[in-house]
Amino acid sequence: MWPTPREIDLVRFADLWLQHKPGTDVALLMGMMRVIVDEGLVDSAFVEERCENFDAFRESLKNFDLDFAERITGVPKDKIAEAARIYATNKPSSLLYAMGITQHSHGTDNVIATANLAMLTGNMGKPSTGVNPLRGHNNVQGACDLGALPNVYTGYQAVANSAIREKFEVAWGCSLSPSPGLTITEIIPAAYEGRIKVLYLIGENPALSEPDAKHAREALKKLEFFVVQDIFLTETARLADVVLPGATFAEKDGTFTNTERRVQRVRKAIEPIGNSKPDWWITCQIAQRMGSKGFDFAHPSQIMEEIANLTPSYGGISYSRLDNGGLQWPCPTQDHPGTPILHTKQFTRGKGRFIPLDYKPPMELPDDEYPLILTTGRS
Repeated sequence: MWPTPREIDLVRFADLWLQHKPGTDVALLMGMMRVIVDEGLVDSAFVEERCENFDAFRESLKNFDLDFAERITGVPKDKIAEAARIYATNKPSSLLYAMGITQHSHGTDNVIATANLAMLTGNMGKPSTGVNPLRGHNNVQGACDLGALPNVYTGYQAVANSAIREKFEVAWGCSLSPSPGLTITEIIPAAYEGRIKVLYLIGENPALSEPDAKHAREALKKLEFFVVQDIFLTETARLADVVLPGATFAEKDGTFTNTERRVQRVRKAIEPIGNSKPDWWITCQIAQRMGSKGFDFAHPSQIMEEIANLTPSYGGISYSRLDNGGLQWPCPTQDHPGTPILHTKQFTRGKGRFIPLDYKPPMELPDDEYPLILTTGRS
């Protein structure tokens, strides 16, 4: 099955194409789940043993009968019902999604709906099941794993947790703020309003990629000092006070982590060209010049050793082990083989929690003045 508003090449291979209106994913998925509940296709044993809050979730499905789902999504109700039956009765079933459902004002609800659907049918914790995000770039998973999020340290250890924070403070020899940082959707407005004076940007191009690119460029121009570190002189880099040339993937050692949490080695093929340097080296040099200790790494393998020491899910991962092949986290010890499938016995929080959802229209809808919708693809 392939739910997508656009007639992309993969649609030709689908047994069922659900061409829903952009921004109506929650209505489509909730409509499918209403059918699964009404027709008794729920994996009751999985729901009872592994999940909680099902009654409240089931109550929220009352708003999503097939007539409503058809009216909102534009997909005929018989197709929605067929999709529900196919997914629920052909186990194992796997859900894969990409940027098309996440880059919305209600992207979080979209992902929650996919998790609800997988739990409802027991398609979790077994081979060829689960909710599997296909990232927009090759190492998005790895960047998130290692702390490139505003509210966590490496391995998704919460900034707000005092015990975790103390562990990092001892290791790094400094005090750390208990307050999470800002997200990208908060950073741009903060720069525009003057609440951010200095911005150090690595490997992003918000002057082109932000939904309101004009507003983003105006915000970046208001900064008192702006540093961009990138391999290209991007539209954003042209606005910077200082541009630091980073090395490409072929010019540095490191790791990439793919969407199935497999950490893999990246090996330098050539020396960095011109004045470009690996990102880790640039970061260490700046930190040392600012008087910070603990940044005297000579090779990224040493950084991985620190990651393993501070991150339980990466505890058994090292460059020497990765030389023999990739490892999937959690990999807590040196003799652990890695974890191909998550949630085989329980979820991270114990029981999986069903979350009731309501349909929220897209932030902008067609009207008489602007009657068309632009939905862009990514290849």
